[in-house]
Amino acid sequence: MGAGKSTTARRLANRLGWEAVDTDDLFETKYKISVCDFFHKYDEPLYRKLESEVLKETENLDNVVVATGGGTACFLDNMDWMNAHGTTVFLRISEQAVVDRLVHAKRKRPLAIGKSEEELAEFVKHHYAERMPFYEQARLTVKAENLDLDDLVNRLIQVPCPKVSRPQVPCPEVPCPKVPSPEVSRPEVPCPKVPRPASNNTPIS
Repeated sequence: MGAGKSTTARRLANRLGWEAVDTDDLFETKYKISVCDFFHKYDEPLYRKLESEVLKETENLDNVVVATGGGTACFLDNMDWMNAHGTTVFLRISEQAVVDRLVHAKRKRPLAIGKSEEELAEFVKHHYAERMPFYEQARLTVKAENLDLDDLVNRLIQVPCPKVSRPQVPCPEVPCPKVPSPEVSRPEVPCPKVPRPASNNTPIS
């Protein structure tokens, strides 16, 4: 929250020649409602469930940098899933810097709306304490303030790509033909090979 994930994703994608996507934008496009309005109309548990589904749909994209919401990594199995399907990056930023950015942000975060600067400071402190154990599971951690993009690219190059397991496809059952001869051999049918595209994504939490 307030770490500059969307901006960093666009900068990194531009450097790599990839595409940048934002899970908030994907959510709003899919459900035709802003994240803020969804929070007000429904509730957070439903949002987190749908958000997780939107996140996992990015598996079908190649060569993308994915910017997630600040809470995405902290719910359901999202952090484990991101680590298994891409190279996760935690943009570490000081609590005061987050407060300053939230106060002046054009796009208000649902959980921060209606709070004074003092209330935001307490809110950020509380949320950081809750969320840090998830953020620290990222494969890379970089300083968000005055981010050195060249250093980030060099570090990403050195991280091995995660291995995504391919689901086992069972060999189809083929019934033996009904013939009068007692000597009936069962035809061997080779198991089909189902290619699975390699994942090459970089979620930023």
